[in-house]
Amino acid sequence: MKGLIYKISTIGICASLLFGAISCDTEDFLENENKSKLTDATQWASEANADIFINDVYSEIPRICTLAEQLDYYTDDYNISHYYTASNWRQGICQAPASSNDSPWGGTYGPTNGYNWRTFFVKLRKCNTGIQKLEENRENYSDEYYNQRVAELRFLRAFFYSEYFMHVGGLPIITEPLDRNTMSEDELLVPRSTFEETFNFITGELGAIVDDGSLEVKYNNGNGDAGRATLGAALALKGWLELFAASPLFNSGTAYLSDPGNFVHFATADAGRWATAAATNKRFIDLYDGTYDLFDDLPNLWRASNEYNEEIIWDRQIVANVGGMGSNYERRGGPTYVLGNYLTWGNYNPTQELVDQFAMANGLPITDPASGYDPQNPYENREKRFYDFIVYDGATYKLDWMPTEDIIYTRIDETYANPDKTNQIDLAGKTDVGDSGYYQKKRLNPDAAPGNDASGQNDVFYRYAEVLLNYAEAQNEAVGPDPSVYNAVNRVRDRSDLPDLPAGLSKEEMRTAIHNERRVELCFENKRYFDNKRLMQQEETMGVPRHNMVIRNSSPADNSGTWVYSVEEEVKYTAKFEAKQYMSPIPQDVIDQNPNIEQNPGY
Repeated sequence: MKGLIYKISTIGICASLLFGAISCDTEDFLENENKSKLTDATQWASEANADIFINDVYSEIPRICTLAEQLDYYTDDYNISHYYTASNWRQGICQAPASSNDSPWGGTYGPTNGYNWRTFFVKLRKCNTGIQKLEENRENYSDEYYNQRVAELRFLRAFFYSEYFMHVGGLPIITEPLDRNTMSEDELLVPRSTFEETFNFITGELGAIVDDGSLEVKYNNGNGDAGRATLGAALALKGWLELFAASPLFNSGTAYLSDPGNFVHFATADAGRWATAAATNKRFIDLYDGTYDLFDDLPNLWRASNEYNEEIIWDRQIVANVGGMGSNYERRGGPTYVLGNYLTWGNYNPTQELVDQFAMANGLPITDPASGYDPQNPYENREKRFYDFIVYDGATYKLDWMPTEDIIYTRIDETYANPDKTNQIDLAGKTDVGDSGYYQKKRLNPDAAPGNDASGQNDVFYRYAEVLLNYAEAQNEAVGPDPSVYNAVNRVRDRSDLPDLPAGLSKEEMRTAIHNERRVELCFENKRYFDNKRLMQQEETMGVPRHNMVIRNSSPADNSGTWVYSVEEEVKYTAKFEAKQYMSPIPQDVIDQNPNIEQNPGY
């Protein structure tokens, strides 16, 4: 049931039809106020009317599944050869834009993930307006309604802040609608707060929401309020932000470039921030374990019929086949040709770097001599998640919408009459066929054939596996690999039939194991970009070429030889990364309009 989204899209229509029908009954009704056209007075006159405004604030959550660019394009997990902003960014091209812009086509200002300066402050103003109006009209609402909706708007405000904060650092802290008619210039021209002040504001808001307890802990599938903010969402987001901020990029006491305003780092290092992050994620586990749990069928966790299962903490509702509310994620990714038909744009191409992180079925990494890995038979006996997430050469491919299964080949077959009409690797980048030798299967809706608005899978922002891994990482950094760290990581591994981590790991060995586990478990969920950033890995991961799997026959004229697997560098771009790219720039027109706003380092 798509409760919240349904309300957003239909309540105004229903009100119009209802009031239109009533107004025709009698002369008295014709003299009544037309409530189908809400004014500022009628908007806040009742809980139902107020919900029209508040539900619209929920619609400000970007539909990540429809964005042409995913954040994973800015990582070493995807090889993308299209003309996206990511194509410039991976070559070290990143500069302050003249004005707010989030177009994915050839931009030179870095990732946005559905946010820019202008759209962020639209979202912020709506939240602040809603909170202000609820307070001004409090007598019109029950205490329960008032407390819940204010908490929801505070959560949405904190969520919007968190999403943009992770891209640019310190932001102006604004908690009321700005009004040029009543406010002075000093009140309107709010400066950026420091990284620490912004972080404290967001996490303080989330902590207060959890402590207040006015929200539900979780909504389940079929609940009419599913999609609204919850206590689980607030606590999970707080725990993630604390882990993010405790990490080396921000918590070293020295910024990656000169940052006298402390906009992109804490002014002083504090190792205790790891313990704070561990405590918050542990609190989530202690309070909500059982209400939240690992979903036992990981490949189908994102299926529309499984929405709001026990693992989902915070998501954005998507409705299939409703104009402007559905998803075309399946059209953008997956094999380009399915059953001989051109169906997708082939955008989501996992790199060899990511594929190599998937362990063998025995749990050993492929670099371990005892693992049994064979570079010339690389897809045999890999861990379960590899087959669930990755489409590789020779893979059987069958989603529920397909009438029969297909076999996907990405090898270079010179005997084929028209290779442009297959999934053969496209090293020249001239077609939509992928460049890496792999396609993504994870997160593709098995019920929805590729098409515009065809899919109804929700955008999942946070799930319980991430909380477990967040706790494990923070606790390991704070105290080392104690039994609770092993337990958290092994719960995630156990679901995918992997053996437990070996006993006796050092802190450094456990750190590596956790980072590898995050990369595999959370791949294609727009997490790798933030992990690379916070761990200061982008220079080593993005400043070097990524790699493809190129498969050729030793006798290419007739394929009578053997198929040879060769890992080769990408050739389309010269990889480069500059330190300034760790955080995105502020648009120049923002600085021109508000001289109190300072630019990020390096721009």
